[in-house]
Amino acid sequence: MRVALGISYNGQPYEGWQSQLSGKTVQDKLEAALAKFSHLNTPRISTVCAGRTDAGVHGLMQVVHFDTPLDRPTHAWVRGTNTHLPRDIGVQWAQIMPNEFHCRASALSRRYAYLLLDSPVRPSVDAGRVGWAYHPLDMDAMTQAAQHLLGEHDFTSFRASACQALSPIKNLLRLEITRRGAYWRFEFEANAFLHHMIRNLMGCLVAIGQGKYPPHWIIDVLAARNRDAAAPTFSPDGLYFLGPRYDARWGLPERTPAYDGLP
Repeated sequence: MRVALGISYNGQPYEGWQSQLSGKTVQDKLEAALAKFSHLNTPRISTVCAGRTDAGVHGLMQVVHFDTPLDRPTHAWVRGTNTHLPRDIGVQWAQIMPNEFHCRASALSRRYAYLLLDSPVRPSVDAGRVGWAYHPLDMDAMTQAAQHLLGEHDFTSFRASACQALSPIKNLLRLEITRRGAYWRFEFEANAFLHHMIRNLMGCLVAIGQGKYPPHWIIDVLAARNRDAAAPTFSPDGLYFLGPRYDARWGLPERTPAYDGLP
């Protein structure tokens, strides 16, 4: 049967999502835990994820699926797998799915949030869980710039050199900026994202918010289709994968409790 899982994790100690020879990735830890719980005499159970995250990036609802000959209740997949996972990785839910479901190919869009501390003093208690800007930010300027990014564009200027996507053309469906006290929250939703795309967008938005460039500068960056035209890549610390969005017919959750608990 095909099983889908919702996974949350603190990305600080890990080398990203995707399996590496070092074994220090979220996927490595999850697959090893699934194998231990399954007792199938295998070192790991292969999984597919909805969206790979980089080193230091957190996940609130990474969705994975895997195929197994075992017939176990969904609560057993949650509690049993969590028994073998580190404390900073947790299965939030499990659901039995039809074979035509694919956690990546069935996703309609993907959502991320970037949390940013606007303060003259660096983060301490929340170090690694928020980005940092030590100059005040202008909401109006960043909001104006964000409007120019919405829709379908060639995002080559915001693409990492190691990006393996077949096309730089993506459709940015939503970019919302809110503030609560000293914390800013930037929410992104698109059909798909390029490697480092959000961190590169954040670098430009923060530069505009700090008055280094006017809001319409982002139009020139887009048009350049050249990574050198944009601001430096922003820190991964405050980046969270909120999860994919699926058609309602699959009956999967849209969020985990942690989604609304972020600043």
